[in-house]
Amino acid sequence: MRPPWFHHDAGLAHDIPGHPERPARIVVLEAEMERNDWFGWERVEAPRATAEQLERVHPAAHVALIERLSAQGGGAIDYDTSAVAGTYEAALRAAGGAVALVDALLGAGAPCGWSAQRPPGHHAEAARAMGFCFFNNVAVATAHARAAHGVERVLILDWDVHHGNGTNDIFHADPSVLFCSIHEWPLYPGTGTAGDVGSGAGVGHTVNLPVPAGSGDEVHGSLVEHLVAPLCLAFAPQLVLVSAGFDAHRADPLASLRLSEAGYAAMTTSLRRACAEVGAPLGMVLEGGYAVDALAASVAALMPVLGSASVPAAVDVAVHPLAKAARERLAPHWPQFGTM
Repeated sequence: MRPPWFHHDAGLAHDIPGHPERPARIVVLEAEMERNDWFGWERVEAPRATAEQLERVHPAAHVALIERLSAQGGGAIDYDTSAVAGTYEAALRAAGGAVALVDALLGAGAPCGWSAQRPPGHHAEAARAMGFCFFNNVAVATAHARAAHGVERVLILDWDVHHGNGTNDIFHADPSVLFCSIHEWPLYPGTGTAGDVGSGAGVGHTVNLPVPAGSGDEVHGSLVEHLVAPLCLAFAPQLVLVSAGFDAHRADPLASLRLSEAGYAAMTTSLRRACAEVGAPLGMVLEGGYAVDALAASVAALMPVLGSASVPAAVDVAVHPLAKAARERLAPHWPQFGTM
């Protein structure tokens, strides 16, 4: 089957004038995909997430709050997160597209896929909307994978420039989810220190990889190739999801990392190879990315790798000192790093 690209025009109605998380992100991205004939992928309309799907992660009162706020015409939740009349429907479709992506990967047999919608989700906590996010799309998708498909192990890689605090906290004590986040530090929301490795039964299954401003392709490429990929092989997930933000790009106005389009393609290559080795499908869920042309170009650069019928050749990247330090830090929880 052709890989699916889940979308819905409801996302365009979530429009806060002057806000960086704006409809143009999707308009420009989909125009670039159209110029490339969608790389042969199939466009699929995203369904709404159901109450049952949302409430595996979010309390009913939180879902009702977003619905009520939108029905009233909108309003501010915090200083950078506001709803308008179209927000609830957009958020339902963004979460529903991530759920449908999981169904395509685990039920229909798609090897890879995208849910490329807005608003993003990784900052949304179980009972709190924040950081442009209302429902935690990747967390809702992960919970659906377990409830509807019986999946026992899910790996989530968050390469958005901001730490995915919501996803981090939702699965903090859960050993069935391996959450890895590469993010600029210090930066909003101020979470994701290297010492946060999870809690309770989930200790060692939260892997925070903060990097300093100015870091670029060589840092991220090494962290994925020499840390995330080996973790994938050790954990043997049945599903891999990426919280795919593109605000670590050198052109993005909200942060100070220096990734290029080639850097995103290289990270995808490392993931594709690891997923192929453990037999796990790979799904992308859009998060940030506010330089719209850079967002579109970065997605276009990784699409041939993600959708390739053959496993891509290995990435040749040196072990960066940050990757070496992270492996040493994680060795008590992942013994294979103690022998590398």
